[in-house]
Amino acid sequence: MRIDTVCIHGGYQAKNGEPMVLPIAQSTTFKYDDAQFMGDLFDLKANGHFYTRLSNPTLEAAEKKIAAMEGGVGAMVTSAGQAASMMAVLNLCGAGDHIICTKGVYGGTFNLLGTSLPKLGVSCDFVDPGASEETLHALIRPNTKLIFGEALSNPSLVVLDIEKFARAAHEAGIPLIVDNTFPTPYNCRPFDFGADIVVHSTSKYLDGHATALGGVIVDSGNFDWTQNDKFPGLTCPDPSYHGLVYAESFGRSAYIVKARAQLMRDYGAQMSPMNAFLLHSGLDTLALRMERHNQNGLALSRFLAGHAKVSSVHYPFLDGDPYDSLAKRYLNGGSGVIAFEVKNGREGAARFMEGLKLASMAIHVADLRTIVLHPASTTHRQMSDQQLADAGIGPGLIRFSVGIEHIDDIIDDVEQALANA
Repeated sequence: MRIDTVCIHGGYQAKNGEPMVLPIAQSTTFKYDDAQFMGDLFDLKANGHFYTRLSNPTLEAAEKKIAAMEGGVGAMVTSAGQAASMMAVLNLCGAGDHIICTKGVYGGTFNLLGTSLPKLGVSCDFVDPGASEETLHALIRPNTKLIFGEALSNPSLVVLDIEKFARAAHEAGIPLIVDNTFPTPYNCRPFDFGADIVVHSTSKYLDGHATALGGVIVDSGNFDWTQNDKFPGLTCPDPSYHGLVYAESFGRSAYIVKARAQLMRDYGAQMSPMNAFLLHSGLDTLALRMERHNQNGLALSRFLAGHAKVSSVHYPFLDGDPYDSLAKRYLNGGSGVIAFEVKNGREGAARFMEGLKLASMAIHVADLRTIVLHPASTTHRQMSDQQLADAGIGPGLIRFSVGIEHIDDIIDDVEQALANA
């Protein structure tokens, strides 16, 4: 099925006499009559649900739909996008390990990888997304376990050269993890270009309605964890499961099974059944929404590019954008997020945002409503001036998330607000 159809029919299909719409399994636990079967569930020898912290029918439906959309072997939803990024990394890393991440990532990811995980003994080097493969190889150490990047960075809209980063990672025997939140699988499928793991903040375009926090990890099933000794968590016996070896017992699904059976079991950062239901419902219309976001994003970026109050516009499908060639290689559309600089710096940015009438000033992005934000003073506030510059975030940079309203109304609102910027 094409992705437009998977959005509607993936994950859950009603059988004879069952509800057409995915039911909410609003229960913490599940009843069984067979004691041996319950024991097999705990030992990972049988499939089923016994406690919602690990799995639940409603969560499973959302996971199956997203895995099908991305082309992966399995997925695991989480309480938030931050939890997905954290567990995607910690599923492979422990104290003494090292990771590489591209500069310009979302501020929360930057802080997670650059500040919080080092407190647990996992160090991180940040690298320019335009770095050569030679530069990447020079940063890789014997204890490097993965490379992390965003398919379309938040908020600078740098398009990741996925194939280049995948080659560098694979030559070193490590996986590439890609955050695909902004493109969504409608605009980009990183697995098609060599990525091994995908994460999302499902609170953004996948949900689309700003109703439910969530995240997801998707496993491609393509990485061979047994090719070296870098990943003992997957290739050596797990004492907490009577010596089970994930790579031997679960093959291509080893990574995502371990993420659920070990990390979700112990960290408990699970999505609620209600949020999984809302996410699954939002996914039904993803293809339609992204088509409109792509159209509106391109139209508004072209309008902004010719405005006297705007000094620069960043949108991957805008003619002359430095990433337009990469965008055409990896993306089917640019989504609805635009980054642009107003000429009067922070003061001009503040006047512009306060002058908007249709668009909302909110700490959110990738919603069906038009939303505006000033990253330097909000989502990336913890960064130094140099770190902001490295991330491509100037003092007057606006992150403008174009909704699915009529484009003429959006442009009218932007035009009148820019008049006083």
